[in-house]
Amino acid sequence: MDQAFAQHFAQDWVDAWNAHDLERVLTHYADDFVLQSPMIAIIAGEASGRLQGKAAVRAYWATALARLPNLHFVLQDVLLGADCLTLYYQGHRGRVAETFFFDGGTKVVRASATYSIAE
Repeated sequence: MDQAFAQHFAQDWVDAWNAHDLERVLTHYADDFVLQSPMIAIIAGEASGRLQGKAAVRAYWATALARLPNLHFVLQDVLLGADCLTLYYQGHRGRVAETFFFDGGTKVVRASATYSIAE
């Protein structure tokens, strides 16, 4: 994990979301990746807040995009870890920190999103 990869990943990920290009977003992830988010319980009805695999996450994100046609993210910072990075961005509900864990290469194997409760 280096600064150049982290910055490229961050910008491409945000650009894909802002284009509402779900297939482009999914190119960043391994086929069996795990996503954790409190929004999963609300939108997908999965009480654990956890989904696994592109098919499950694709359905969840497609539903979210349909509900939020004006979804737009503003990248505020990229935090670099050993085998992970965290994107800090402004979303439709306020501030978000999302951490991505990688497979030793360029694919995300686990991601966890957290949302500000201050807003």
